Amino acid sequence: MEALLGFHIGFWDYITFLAILLILIALRAAIIIILGLPGRIAIAHYHPQADAVTTLGWLGFLGVVPWVYALIWALKPTDVIDIRYMPEEERRATDAMIARLAGKEPSPPPPPGEPPDRSATP
Repeated sequence: MEALLGFHIGFWDYITFLAILLILIALRAAIIIILGLPGRIAIAHYHPQADAVTTLGWLGFLGVVPWVYALIWALKPTDVIDIRYMPEEERRATDAMIARLAGKEPSPPPPPGEPPDRSATP
């Protein structure tokens, strides 16, 4: 090996190479953890757009601003509304609005005293 390099590589040189390798591995692991942080926070908070937050967090390596935006987005509280459990009159109003926007005739309201038809909801 000395003939190729022109100098002797000793024990401390190998220790230095090993230390540099360990530092590079730790740096890479830290970058992976930091870039994935917004996505993991969004998943832990059951964020409805957790996949988009994760993607934006990973795109943060292009610049700091997208990563900061993803972190803020992951921490932003969200309210997920499940329309299956809306009050009946609200559901009918929503169905009528959707039918009007689609150019269709809204479904007639159920007769009084009859339980609401839940099979019509998608």
